[in-house]
Amino acid sequence: MTQEIAGVVKPQTYPLRVAIALVIANMVGTGVFTSLGYQVGPIPSASAILLLWFTGGIMSVCGALCYAEIATTLKRSGGEYIYLSSIYHPAVGFLGGWISMVVGFAGAVSAVAIAIGEYAHEWLGVSVNLVAVCSILVVTVVHLFGVKIGGMAQNFLTGFKLLLILFFCLAPLVSGYEFSGNSFSLNAGDWSLVFSSGWAVSLVFVVYAYSGWNASAYIAGNLDNPSKNLPRSLVTGTLVVMTIYLSLNGMFLAVAPFSELEGQNDIGNIAAVRLFGDEAGQFFAGIFSFALLSTLSAMTIAGPRVGEAMGSDYVGLKFLSTKNRFQMPWIAIVAQAGWAILLVLISSFKEVIQYISVSLSWFTLLTVVGIFVLRRKQSSSEGFKVPWYPLPPILFVAVTVWMIVYVYLNDPKIIMYSVGTVLVGLMLYFLSDRVKQ
Repeated sequence: MTQEIAGVVKPQTYPLRVAIALVIANMVGTGVFTSLGYQVGPIPSASAILLLWFTGGIMSVCGALCYAEIATTLKRSGGEYIYLSSIYHPAVGFLGGWISMVVGFAGAVSAVAIAIGEYAHEWLGVSVNLVAVCSILVVTVVHLFGVKIGGMAQNFLTGFKLLLILFFCLAPLVSGYEFSGNSFSLNAGDWSLVFSSGWAVSLVFVVYAYSGWNASAYIAGNLDNPSKNLPRSLVTGTLVVMTIYLSLNGMFLAVAPFSELEGQNDIGNIAAVRLFGDEAGQFFAGIFSFALLSTLSAMTIAGPRVGEAMGSDYVGLKFLSTKNRFQMPWIAIVAQAGWAILLVLISSFKEVIQYISVSLSWFTLLTVVGIFVLRRKQSSSEGFKVPWYPLPPILFVAVTVWMIVYVYLNDPKIIMYSVGTVLVGLMLYFLSDRVKQ
């Protein structure tokens, strides 16, 4: 959709509040409502688990600062596809875009949709897959109607989800609930857990939960005053989510014993039943599923922008940049929805989470390392600059490499799946490169 002012057609852009909502909504979703069940087994300490989530938050803030500098320097929508192409080589950028499309967004949409289905299927009395597919279809249709409608829906859904989280964080304090007895004191033995393989592998689920801290970078070209608003949205959104995650996981650990949480996906349901009983718990299951639509919606805004950017650069992918009368890349939006629906029908939830987290980590790692290259190539003082440079990128790189090494040692097949996806993208690049514009 466009606005016409004095005979000049001006494309609509997203304001800062939508960009912040986009970051928050992309992050606060499936991960925080499911990951804890996979952490209490290898990390039998509430304080060590909260330290795990704090570490993930610091990593995300460091990454957000680096992305803010890169995005305001290069000044174009498209995320890793644009950044890696400009910093290294078009092949690296193509692979980053490929992974973003098929794993980072479509894969994550499928995971969110499955979580929505798992929260709502008993309440609605229908199958998980049916709820998941319908959720994807409804959100896709909404965003086909343009920036204004999509932005309004995003703000509403994000606000609803944040109010729900606030309610649950405060509920145990005002309800007189008898807490689980889990200790939050950091003992000497907990430090051995922090440096264990179980802690490193558990970080995979935390990294997945925090994925989306770079969401507004994908719409840099569609954002009001991106040189100021992009860094603000990335850092503000990430800090808000870090606070939410520590509070929400603290509440989960306070109301439910480890034995009830271990291996479970519907952590929110468990907490609701413990706080309010079985009947109220089922009602809140439906509320949780509705709240997760915010994450699905945010990914439907950001994800197709990658396909749109790639379509503008490669003749063979030009169809992905085709826009409807509302100026939305409708083929890219529909294609993402279609692939996500297929993944819903064939995927295992836990493996999808690990696969997404590791696959995205390769390219966020390369992008953050790229800040060193970009500073040598472009010494301009314009745009945002990372404070305390080079500490944030070094910290991000060190923790990410440590996590990937331990994932490989613990479960090599996850790395193999990720590498296989990259190889498919590389073959597509060489085929597409022959018709590059």
